[in-house]
Amino acid sequence: MLSAVRVVVAITLPSIGVSGPYSAARRLGIPDEGGYNCTVTASAEFPTDPEDREGWLSPADIAHARTHLPLVYVDAVPVRVDDSGDVVAVGLLLRVTREGVMSRALVSGRVMYHERIRDALLRHVEKDLGPVALPQVPASPQPFTVAEYFPTPGVTPYHDPRQHAVSLAYVVPVAGDCRPQQDAIDLAWLTPEEVCGEAVQAEMNGGQGLLLRQAMAFVGRLP
Repeated sequence: MLSAVRVVVAITLPSIGVSGPYSAARRLGIPDEGGYNCTVTASAEFPTDPEDREGWLSPADIAHARTHLPLVYVDAVPVRVDDSGDVVAVGLLLRVTREGVMSRALVSGRVMYHERIRDALLRHVEKDLGPVALPQVPASPQPFTVAEYFPTPGVTPYHDPRQHAVSLAYVVPVAGDCRPQQDAIDLAWLTPEEVCGEAVQAEMNGGQGLLLRQAMAFVGRLP
């Protein structure tokens, strides 16, 4: 039992007549990096289309930026809700860390230059959960916490050896068909009680287990 989540983009689904604000990231054509030490992908730094580099830094520029200033990220906890709006399941991705260890992870990634937080959330959920995940970002998105990731362990509960990142964390309901994308091996839907249990918490890195518990407290589902 292992899993995690992340993405944003503008999509149109002719078969079901669904469209939305997912297009911004798709126009950029960029597979943004998926989070922290437990979720980084090889394609994190580069757009899929070499002619479309809007919002992207060169490898040298991003390396320089990471050693000189904090970067803005979003963390998304994908959830399923019932008819009354109560959270009944939490989606966690399963990834392999750079050390070769299986780890559960949330959906997360950088906010691009000139990109709204709303669009960043949509882009990352779609990137990690697929183009028909149908994330439901509220009209006025409010983070349940701000996670400060430091390259030095122990400064905060959150650790990212690559950089200093300030991440806005959100609970994002998803209504569509979700499938693991890119470097994710699996996507598991677990109950709020399961994700707060010791077994799942031990499978999460970089402080994301604590972030997950904070999310469950925010929606009133902390056991």
